[in-house]
Amino acid sequence: MTARDPDRPAPEAFLRAAAQEGRGRLKVFLGAAPGVGKTYEMLTDAAARVREGVDVVIGVVETHGRAETEALTRPFEIMPRRHTEGSVRALDEMDIDAILARRPRLVLVDELAHTNAPGSRHPKRYQDVDELLAAGIDVFSTVNVQHIESLNDVVASFTRVRVRETVPDRMLDDADIEVVDIPPDELIERLKAGKVYVPDEAARALGHFFSRTNLQALRELALRRAAQAVDAEMLGDLRARALAGTFAAGERVLVAVDAAASAAELVRAAKRLADALRAPWTALHVETERTRRLDAAGQSRLAATLALAVQLGGGTATIPAANVVDGLCDFAAEARITQIVVGKSLRSWWFERRYGSVVDALVRGIDGVAVHVLPTGKGAAQATAPRRTITRPMDYLLTLLMVAGVTGIAEIVTGPKTVNSVDMMYLVPVLTAATIWGLRAGVFAGVLSALAYNFFFLPPLYTFTIADPANLVTVLVLLVVAVIVSQLAARTRVQADLAASGARANAALAGFSRQLTGVTTVPELAQSICAEIARLFDVRAVMMLPKRGDLILIAAVPPGDELGAVELAAARWVADKGRPAGRGSDTLTAADWLFHPLNTGRGTIAVIGMARDDGRDPLRPDSLALLTSVLDQSALALDRIQLEAEMADVAQLRERDRLRATLLASVSHDLRTPLTSIVAAANELRATAATTSNTPLFDTLDAETQRLRRFVANLLDMARIEAGALNLNIQPTDLTDAVAGAVHDVRRALADHPIALAVPPDLPLVRIDPQLFHHCLINLLDNAGKYADPGTTVTIAATRRYDGIELTVTDEGPGLPPGSEARIFDTFLRVEGSDRTKDGTGLGLAIVKGFAEAMGLTVAAGTRSDPRGARFAVQFPEALLVRAPAVATEAAE
Repeated sequence: MTARDPDRPAPEAFLRAAAQEGRGRLKVFLGAAPGVGKTYEMLTDAAARVREGVDVVIGVVETHGRAETEALTRPFEIMPRRHTEGSVRALDEMDIDAILARRPRLVLVDELAHTNAPGSRHPKRYQDVDELLAAGIDVFSTVNVQHIESLNDVVASFTRVRVRETVPDRMLDDADIEVVDIPPDELIERLKAGKVYVPDEAARALGHFFSRTNLQALRELALRRAAQAVDAEMLGDLRARALAGTFAAGERVLVAVDAAASAAELVRAAKRLADALRAPWTALHVETERTRRLDAAGQSRLAATLALAVQLGGGTATIPAANVVDGLCDFAAEARITQIVVGKSLRSWWFERRYGSVVDALVRGIDGVAVHVLPTGKGAAQATAPRRTITRPMDYLLTLLMVAGVTGIAEIVTGPKTVNSVDMMYLVPVLTAATIWGLRAGVFAGVLSALAYNFFFLPPLYTFTIADPANLVTVLVLLVVAVIVSQLAARTRVQADLAASGARANAALAGFSRQLTGVTTVPELAQSICAEIARLFDVRAVMMLPKRGDLILIAAVPPGDELGAVELAAARWVADKGRPAGRGSDTLTAADWLFHPLNTGRGTIAVIGMARDDGRDPLRPDSLALLTSVLDQSALALDRIQLEAEMADVAQLRERDRLRATLLASVSHDLRTPLTSIVAAANELRATAATTSNTPLFDTLDAETQRLRRFVANLLDMARIEAGALNLNIQPTDLTDAVAGAVHDVRRALADHPIALAVPPDLPLVRIDPQLFHHCLINLLDNAGKYADPGTTVTIAATRRYDGIELTVTDEGPGLPPGSEARIFDTFLRVEGSDRTKDGTGLGLAIVKGFAEAMGLTVAAGTRSDPRGARFAVQFPEALLVRAPAVATEAAE
């Protein structure tokens, strides 16, 4: 992290604002516990929006049978839910496609942490909400504090209850949060009154989760999480508007650490302070010219100190700066720090006069920040003192030669009248030596220049006596200039080194980025990434990709590296959790390798491993920022290549589907004309036949022709489905008549099977397309006749359910192979390798599914056990039922 101009808005704030452009706004009603009234408050707030003219619909609201909550839902339009057949019972989930098609301004989605039924588009409801937000639709939702991912462990630690459904914190980071809260005693009374759970469940809850102590702790967590969200939003606004100041709505603690052994004490003190303030905290190391020359022991102590900060739950940062005070002030201003913890060791008067006091300079140079000073004892200065730069004898010799050269030139070019200007010439070696070799060489040049000027040019000549006191000033000026220039040169050198270090890192990243753009295959990319990491950090590097539930090593530098069992376990943990592990981290430290994930929006797509031959930690603390940048670029490049490969596969699938649709359309149309001629010719032959001995042949010809006609019709229907050319003619339809008509048309296909009808005549009419539904029934009955055992019964039944009507077609036969229930409706699928393999196109059930979904119906398949056979169910949701069939019939007449 580097300091930026405080008068310029932060670029990341603009990037965050740009990412929100066009997205809907999420408002979360955050409760400390169930029963505090989150849904009630959400509905009340939404009702106010309706009165303001906002288009509001209910996507899903769980009233849990509470009359007062159900009454609040009546003013809203309630979107129909999507029916899903669960393994135990039927489930209704929010219909996200219906909401996207309806496109309201605001949608109410209760229980953000809910897990959707199997077969839903997204496994979690918060993912549905994320899709709605991406479509520009505002969302109101509710969640309890125990469902927040980062607080799940904390809540479980004192409630002894761990919830399985959680919401990632990122969903709350950009949301408006309203805390819904009532006093614990009032919530307990609501629980006893049966307003939260039924009496038996309420009694158990009072003895466990809903104790008064637990409720107080949950309230505190909810308020603290809301405060963190407000604080983060305020910081983002401050950075976007480039406003100065700490704005201490929330405390933020910073501790300055170095390579001293006492730095660990400062970290622990900062942890205690942050816990007391309930504030986030960061351990900061400011890298200066002196600290860049730390020996191996000092680097090890610094790494241990930063690792301790991570272990205690704090953040870490390492920034370069000209001096410690500037680095601390810049970081504090950028991060809006309110509390700083620094150490002060007992140093000599001369040390402080020479190097200054960090504490004194910090107190004088920073405003609005509390500075906590902890004494670190004697010896700290010696512990952290870096190796000094020693001027080499050759530097002194070159300085001497420069002074001699200037003296010789002055003797040649100057005369008696220009002697007073000779002193200016001696500034050249002084400035040169101070700039190149530092303070000692500069002072040495100043002393030599003063002596040479006195000896060769000041009367009396060739003596070191100064006759004129004014000439003494010249000698002293040369010495002062040497000291001042040396200090300025040293500071310039530090800044130049820091700039060069940043330039080298930027150049390395730029070169690495250019290298990645030219790579087109995953193995080549993996080898490039490992080679660059090995070169930049002087380590051995490997890269592994997840494949079939395991990790596959695809690149290593140097080649031939093999990982042991401990290292593989650490790498698998990284792939699962998306966080670093191994040597130098805080997880699975017994491994010799350090593993980092390559994370993208799709999760962890690869794992990078690093190790050193000498057994030291693979990564220095000051290299973490560079490694993070390299890993981010690597993840983007790998994600790009993988997405390109997936897009190529998608393009091939699209082209194959296009060709298949074209083939379907052309073949079906080309077959229809000759088939019509064959049917007409067969009927003419039957009518004009002189004998009846050929009647079985005519029957066979007629049956096979009708069968071929159905195949052609199926091809045409599938072409219409895939082309999206279905024109619906929705009208109230009697299921009894629809079933009777379909049975009549397939009587020959079911000639060997008795048909049992169980369709009550008093069922409500349904709003469907009669022609499309007729095709659905014909294909289901034809499928049953094809796969049922000879002579067995095919049953068609309809039952009224609480959520609509279910129509089933069952047969008695081998049933469906396990695991094929969902894919049985795929196009051209004939369940190869099973007892159900028969001749056919494999289009019948795919057409059933396509027509049913076009009419708003759902279709499911399964196997029954007594008697064994296949069962196909068509679900008519409540919204498609005509509630007054008699009135609808009269109106139709």
